[in-house]
Amino acid sequence: MTTVCSVRFKEVGKAYYFDPGEFTLAVGDHVVVETSRGLEFGEVVAGNTEVDDTELVAPLKKVVRYADSKDEQTVLENREREQAAFQVCLQKIAAHKLDMKLVDVEYTFDRSKILFYFTADGRVDFRDLVKDLASYFHTRIELRQIGVRDEAKMLGGLGVCGRLFCCSSYMDEFRPVSIKMAKEQGLSLNPTKISGTCGRLMCCLKYEQDAYEALLSSTPHQGALVQTDQGRGYVTAVNLLRGILTVHLIDEDTTVDLHKSEVSLLRDGTKKGTPVMLDDDLIAD
Repeated sequence: MTTVCSVRFKEVGKAYYFDPGEFTLAVGDHVVVETSRGLEFGEVVAGNTEVDDTELVAPLKKVVRYADSKDEQTVLENREREQAAFQVCLQKIAAHKLDMKLVDVEYTFDRSKILFYFTADGRVDFRDLVKDLASYFHTRIELRQIGVRDEAKMLGGLGVCGRLFCCSSYMDEFRPVSIKMAKEQGLSLNPTKISGTCGRLMCCLKYEQDAYEALLSSTPHQGALVQTDQGRGYVTAVNLLRGILTVHLIDEDTTVDLHKSEVSLLRDGTKKGTPVMLDDDLIAD
């Protein structure tokens, strides 16, 4: 076991483990830590805790010191510099006639580097732009092309639900989502219905997926052959959340709605709803 603390550098960003060393840190403390790109200012989101060594990527970077008022002032000045750098970069992009959209600018804490984040439909040759920016700011320049999901996280906004984007309000990192999740949750596969403002599948498809997978594992699928008090039949529709099955009775040639607890599964169907082939021995009296 190793004693670590968790530090976050952005309000809604991923938290990273650091070696607290001689410091006893608490949630909300501001610290200066050593990172791969130099000293950085961050906020403690989890104080000194012990973590299994298998969860760590060695070697751990150290907490250098508690942040003081001077460090706080440096952060505020960096935010002002970022706004000015954003406007300068926009002018440079226009001058070089580059097909790219500037999204955000970030100064490192020690101002040894400026990072410019942008989106573009394809590859962009920005070598001349980097040289131009470096000659203007007299520091190291890095341009990073990001995806539309990262752009939405940085800029923020309102989703179709009327709330702030999940990615920009509390999600520290993106979880993988797939069209399979929409299918299993019985949602319309119309892209406009299941896509977020960024144009990608909505992150909230992931939230209830575990519950749907549990229900799918305990509920006969569409096309399943089942035994009921009224005889055998096959499932023609499933209300997964309510646990209600629409069953077509073979002998009576009628359809009834039953709770899944009222039927016994003889042969399961498929998640795609393909009816099973009924064997003679299964439908025989």
